[in-house]
Amino acid sequence: MRVSGLWRYPVKSLGGEPLTTAELTADGVAGDRLVHVQGAHGPLTGRTRHGLLTVPAGTGPDGSPLVAGHRWDSPAAADLVRARAGADARLVPYSGPERFDVTNLLVATDGAVELFGHDVRRLRPNLLLADVPADAEATWPGRAIAVGDALIGVYSVRLRCVVTSIDPDSGAQDLDVFRRIRRVFDGRLALNCWVIRPGTVSVGDRARLVDSDATPEHLGGWIVGAPYVAPTG
Repeated sequence: MRVSGLWRYPVKSLGGEPLTTAELTADGVAGDRLVHVQGAHGPLTGRTRHGLLTVPAGTGPDGSPLVAGHRWDSPAAADLVRARAGADARLVPYSGPERFDVTNLLVATDGAVELFGHDVRRLRPNLLLADVPADAEATWPGRAIAVGDALIGVYSVRLRCVVTSIDPDSGAQDLDVFRRIRRVFDGRLALNCWVIRPGTVSVGDRARLVDSDATPEHLGGWIVGAPYVAPTG
């Protein structure tokens, strides 16, 4: 088993940034989801603002999130986000654990992705592991993945939402993609994970399953009911 892909999402619900090496911290991938889109009544995500998913995001030389190459706090970035999420949308920084929907890391496996039959980007993983049978994910919760010098805890298989039905390039919706996850995977695909031991992970690193009795310190984010306490000023 080996790492075949790495991504981070500097702005929540915007496009992912492919990496060759990632720093796994106690707060997930360094630089992940440091900014989100705020509306009049709370965070706005790709669940209801599908166009956000097509906007590329990255990380500048100083570590600041970028929106289509523009600093996240620039007028150009603000215009791009408003065009896709509405006139009241704005970009807001926040580094609390509530910015993650379940846990702070999502791991996909190649066998399950092949059975899924669609672009892995629809699943928005942080890591993709290769050489894994399609039916393996359901047996992993409660164990851990040792990769590089990091240790990743596996909490559960992710219950998927309608975001998987959105093409990450065009923004077009195909609900049959979501229906396939419900039919073939009982609605659950890829693994909710968290970082037990921080470390550096690179594409090509070998990985192995190990036993672990660790539990995550925080579960659940704004999307599943955590209070929205991000800055409003």
